[in-house]
Amino acid sequence: MDIRPDLAAAISIAWSHIGQPGTWWTGAERVAIAAESSNAMACPLCAARKHAISPVMVTGDHSDLGLVPTAAVHAIHRIRTDAGRLGEVWFRQTLAAGLTEDKYVELVSVVAITTAADSFDFAAGLPARALPTPMAGPPSLRRPRNANAGPGWVYALMPADRTADDPDFFGTARGTAHIHLALSLVPGSAIHFWDMLETMYQTSAMMRDFARDYRAISHAQIELVAARVAALNQCLY
Repeated sequence: MDIRPDLAAAISIAWSHIGQPGTWWTGAERVAIAAESSNAMACPLCAARKHAISPVMVTGDHSDLGLVPTAAVHAIHRIRTDAGRLGEVWFRQTLAAGLTEDKYVELVSVVAITTAADSFDFAAGLPARALPTPMAGPPSLRRPRNANAGPGWVYALMPADRTADDPDFFGTARGTAHIHLALSLVPGSAIHFWDMLETMYQTSAMMRDFARDYRAISHAQIELVAARVAALNQCLY
């Protein structure tokens, strides 16, 4: 199968970046999160909950790899297998179980990237990727000093509140739509995720340039596929 070189490169870069020390998790911990994300797809408890009217109706233990804390296992499995039914009560319970807000945001980024890479490889008929090599070193442990509450469940960094010490996530013409702000509490993770996503999909500028089609299929075809996938995954955005 012929794969666009920029697409193959973007996924490969995002995948290898998982192994680097993050803001709140070490490289080894980030690789463990990625491994648990892929493992969640074979979890019997998650499968039973996915088919139940409500996930809280099914109790039991996750089939996990034993590589990350229990609170992280619960978060990873729900985000990976049943994200469409997450709610703020679940989020608050996740924090109460032991995850900090900052670690949660970085975890979401790693799970999202793993999901995208796994799904791409499956659709393309490619074998599962080997886990990235973890790099030594501590996480930076730097929270943007001007992050504020909202508009979602977690704190966010608005472009006007960014300081010179914060990575320039917004300098790439990304806006202030909620989807752009979702991971901004951990700017490095936001950059990591969006650099891959915009290559897989389109940049904001490409999306709004209706005079030109940048991909092998048209704008309308892209949005039809995106809308169908969003509906199947219960994507509220």
